[in-house]
Amino acid sequence: MSLKHSILFAYTALTIVACQSPADISGVITGAEQKGSKIYLLEPENLQDLGAPYFAKVIDSATIKDDGSFEFRNMPLSSTERLLELAVQPTGKSPNYLETEAQESANYMPIVWQTGETLKISAEWKAFQKTFQITNPSKANTALLNLRDLKYQAYQNYLAGKEWQVEDGSELLEKEHAILEYQTQLMDFADATEYFLPAVVALRWVSPENDYERVPEFLVRQCAKWRKQQAEHVWTQQLCKMSDATNLPVLIGDVFADAALPTLTKDTLQLREHLGSKLTIIDLWASWCAPCRKENREVLVPLWDTYHDDGLQIIAYALESQAATWQAASKLDGADRWLQVSDLQGDNADFLKHIRVQTIPANFILDENGVVIAKNLHGEALKVFLEEHFK
Repeated sequence: MSLKHSILFAYTALTIVACQSPADISGVITGAEQKGSKIYLLEPENLQDLGAPYFAKVIDSATIKDDGSFEFRNMPLSSTERLLELAVQPTGKSPNYLETEAQESANYMPIVWQTGETLKISAEWKAFQKTFQITNPSKANTALLNLRDLKYQAYQNYLAGKEWQVEDGSELLEKEHAILEYQTQLMDFADATEYFLPAVVALRWVSPENDYERVPEFLVRQCAKWRKQQAEHVWTQQLCKMSDATNLPVLIGDVFADAALPTLTKDTLQLREHLGSKLTIIDLWASWCAPCRKENREVLVPLWDTYHDDGLQIIAYALESQAATWQAASKLDGADRWLQVSDLQGDNADFLKHIRVQTIPANFILDENGVVIAKNLHGEALKVFLEEHFK
């Protein structure tokens, strides 16, 4: 046999073996949008790219055949587990578009894959993430599927079909509370799981917008956990950079920073010199903030009248630029009962930058030593907290 024929024979033999060996990733997608639709294999290169539309790198695509089947072969070699995303795309959408808002029709699913492993999946086109399944999944992929189910159930429990009147701010706090209840389910999963990649998926699903201002302690816990177990992973390093104290609001357990602030009476108040003998509420509000005004009248005034003589102090920082507007709102709400301070720099005040807060209503509850023992409790939750504390 000539050398040319020997090479041709070897190539043909390898091709036959390759075709007969199982694909790295394969499966069946039912109900494809149209003939010749594709499924895309994406890889987030940075933590913030995970679960974010348009940011993941497209590493391969496969055509969905008439019977719904597809295959990915010749995957890039990897000595460690990798977090990839499979996505199907509606007509006209970019290959790395991810639907992150509509739970029922989310078009992608994260998977854990490693060289030598084969994955066989099934899903429905119109409800790809919700119906996504893996035959005999690994423990890490089982955790991801459990996370997906938990996320969907939490969405049904707290957010599905809910509408809030947020234009006038009257139900903004109710909406925030519902979102936090939803997020808590995902955060509890991340805190409990032993699998790093499912944990970071949960972390990103907590806030696809990458806004953790209301839950900064979660980032700190996750950094501490994975720094011990996955210190060399670039995503751990990125997570810990996100959780650096200079990037986060004052945390529970921190001593609230002192500050010299102007009062309504044009005096200067040294914050730490005016702490309550038992509790102090640092309240961030504004005359233009409807839920803040409602909280003043319906929550803080009754709490002040009930507990001030027992050691409750309230120091309210107003995001105002006009003293007259600030004074009128304080008087109308009855909020002039307690200490009112403001630099009259609106939401660009140095004090807000110092405590790293951008969103109101917000509050910090301090003990007699100025240590933050709770944050962002409003309405009934704040009432219950004070009732327990002043028993």
